[in-house]
Amino acid sequence: MKLVKKNNMTQEAYKKLFNSFYTSLCLFSNKYTNNLEHSKDIVQEVFIKIWKDQIQFSDNDNIKAYLYTAVRNKSIDFIKSKKNKSKTSLDSESIEIITSQTYFEKQVLIEETSRLVNQAINTLPYKCKRIIHLSLKGLENKQISEELSISLNTVKTQKRIAYQKLRPLLKGACSLLITLLY
Repeated sequence: MKLVKKNNMTQEAYKKLFNSFYTSLCLFSNKYTNNLEHSKDIVQEVFIKIWKDQIQFSDNDNIKAYLYTAVRNKSIDFIKSKKNKSKTSLDSESIEIITSQTYFEKQVLIEETSRLVNQAINTLPYKCKRIIHLSLKGLENKQISEELSISLNTVKTQKRIAYQKLRPLLKGACSLLITLLY
């Protein structure tokens, strides 16, 4: 991993990095800590370190690798800490499982896939986006039409439009996912 320390990370670049990864990293950390508030603190600590040390990354893969590894390490430190041991009943076998490389890779894959899907959905027109979000929450077409006070045909049409727009956006992500799984 090639990290470059420079003194010129702009506030705009930092905000973009933070906004792109904050939610996914919090959810990722929560898989380890099982405590969303502590997970948010952990992720914020990682971003504070990036800002204070003015760490620049040579490419997107390095950014992801650094962020997920740093959050993983801080999350593991949290679950191993004496403070947390009194609040949790994790045995040594459970700690061994969640500190394994396999668990780490699986969780990164899940969060990155989720992040890519959400990014793609956010490019959709408002109606399509709203319908897809409700669909992902498990609502059926009829329930969506009732919820939004629109016709069933409008729901079906908007979903079709959304899928047509999402397919090319997510094609690369699906290829990456298949490659990583095998």
